Amino acid sequence: MPLYNTIDRKILVENLMAEKLIRKTISFYRYFILAEPQEFRNQIYREWSEMNCFGRIYVAREGINAQMSIPEEKMEDFLESLNHHPIFHQIPIKYAIEDNGKSFYKLSVKVKAKLVADGLDDQAFDVTNVGRHLNAREFHDLVGAGEHIVVDMRNHYESEIGRFKGAICPEADTFREELTMVTDILKDKKDSKLLLYCTGGIRCEKASAYLKHHGFNDVNQLHGGILEYVRNIRQLNLESHFTGKNFVFDERMGESVDGKVIARCHQCGKPCDVHSNCANELCHLLLIQCEECAEHFEKCCSVGCRDQKNSSEEEKLLIRKQYSHKFGNRSIYRKSFRLAKNSNYLT
Repeated sequence: MPLYNTIDRKILVENLMAEKLIRKTISFYRYFILAEPQEFRNQIYREWSEMNCFGRIYVAREGINAQMSIPEEKMEDFLESLNHHPIFHQIPIKYAIEDNGKSFYKLSVKVKAKLVADGLDDQAFDVTNVGRHLNAREFHDLVGAGEHIVVDMRNHYESEIGRFKGAICPEADTFREELTMVTDILKDKKDSKLLLYCTGGIRCEKASAYLKHHGFNDVNQLHGGILEYVRNIRQLNLESHFTGKNFVFDERMGESVDGKVIARCHQCGKPCDVHSNCANELCHLLLIQCEECAEHFEKCCSVGCRDQKNSSEEEKLLIRKQYSHKFGNRSIYRKSFRLAKNSNYLT
């Protein structure tokens, strides 16, 4: 059995759309010291591939972070297979808020230096000294009281489409930027009660330890993240303090929590919370785009990208060279785009 995908993406997507079986989207993570992450990676790839599981899984010496799509008929077998590895013993499994079964089209298991790319020196502070974990009801009541500081530890494009009411949502492109921004924004609030949240909880583990290291005395985090919050609040029949969509890192790109649209199309400004990537392969920028603009711009982020997409192969090659020379790191392009769309929608 090959230990990686060998089938073209287009074929994989077509196969997924033609599937008749029902799939369940789940996520889980755990910090756990792995002596041989590559060997562990190969082992779970074999096991999960045989069960026709899809997903995006990161393995590192510090543990595992996984978002997966499991055939419903194989779910019991999958959960049983987890018990064969110490890292998975009693690991919390989080289920998608909305699930059409089309979240992933292949199985990808990669070995990374870290589970979350934070750019931090973990030796500089105690990463195990994390904040107090709050269950959904505790977090809900504290947010509802309106007396504490709620902090969104996700990137700007995530909080743009959905967030807790009253939350601080820094305009950060990366988790590392987010940590620096939050520390600076709240530098005079070190004795205040902080309520941190993210999608599934993994970013808050590192963020809470980082903030405690920098002198914040009352750091709390939502256990299980937005996913567990929504599931529990619905069971308790409570009105959610999270409004809009929860951004997810799979083909769906978002799952609605309360049916409300709080974001706007980056090109025309009308209410919209549908993310897509610019169809110009030289750009591939993530943006919010309504159906009308998607048609007008041919699913591109601007007229320039639309023209580039429709240019000849020779012109594309020249543009690619110019693009690489001018921008280098694609994050520069993203930041330039954000500045433009915040002041004047692209046309």
